[in-house]
Amino acid sequence: MLDPQLIRGGAEEFGSQCIVVAIDAKRTGPGKWEVFTHGGSAATGLDVRQWAEQVTELGAGEILLTSMDRDGTKDGYDNELNRTVASATDLPLIASGGAGTLEHLRAAAMEGKADGLLAASMFHFGTYTIREAKEYLKNHGVAVRLD
Repeated sequence: MLDPQLIRGGAEEFGSQCIVVAIDAKRTGPGKWEVFTHGGSAATGLDVRQWAEQVTELGAGEILLTSMDRDGTKDGYDNELNRTVASATDLPLIASGGAGTLEHLRAAAMEGKADGLLAASMFHFGTYTIREAKEYLKNHGVAVRLD
């Protein structure tokens, strides 16, 4: 964000597969999100879709997308945000922010078009095990490795 060429340099030096760009986004209106930095406290003025397209062009290999509006809420991922970014790039998308139930994981993969899922609270507090999550996803049509 502060030095976008760092993405290009890293991709050239280590390969795109090594470059995961984390994007923190906050909703600014219907169907609109802005990229934030510093843990969601500093606005950048950048549209999330445009930034996703730019990091793709710079050589990123993956995007870790966090909905700052949903992070820590356990109310489910912002799948509209996830779909918006997924449609802007062909990079694998890791969804983050809001997981609270196993159904939230399934919805992010199927409806949000996420390739990967980041979930913290539901595992840290023992609500579900990773094994339970993987089995639920597999049983609901999401491709996962069970081992």
